[in-house]
Amino acid sequence: MDNMTPELRSRQMSLVRSKDTKPEWTVRRLVYGMGYRYRLHRKDLPGKPDLVFGPRRKVIFVHGCFWHGHKCQLGRMPKSHLDYWQDKIARNRSRDTEHLRQLRALGWSALVLWECQLKNDHAVSIKIMRFLGEYDAQK
Repeated sequence: MDNMTPELRSRQMSLVRSKDTKPEWTVRRLVYGMGYRYRLHRKDLPGKPDLVFGPRRKVIFVHGCFWHGHKCQLGRMPKSHLDYWQDKIARNRSRDTEHLRQLRALGWSALVLWECQLKNDHAVSIKIMRFLGEYDAQK
């Protein structure tokens, strides 16, 4: 059972950000520190990707594990209002899949980074360098 009134719950949910989240800032700082430059949230691309590397035709999405239904500890379902949350997360996942399909059809490549992966900066850096095509395993 939800222990908040509907008004308080509504106010609480209105504070949840869709962009400029902590995980997104973590990736931005890492990518910028690696020397890459990017644009943010291009509205003309499906899904308004978090980071856009225009000349490379590559984008990065930074997904929150809960909101996008990742199968990890951070992505677990709440115990109350289960029907609502299952439907909501399923819609989010379906929309994510459709956006990735549309981007591929437009000739763009996409990388999805999950919130739970961001604990290891080195691993994320390597993943980003491989995605952007500048990783040499010899280094």
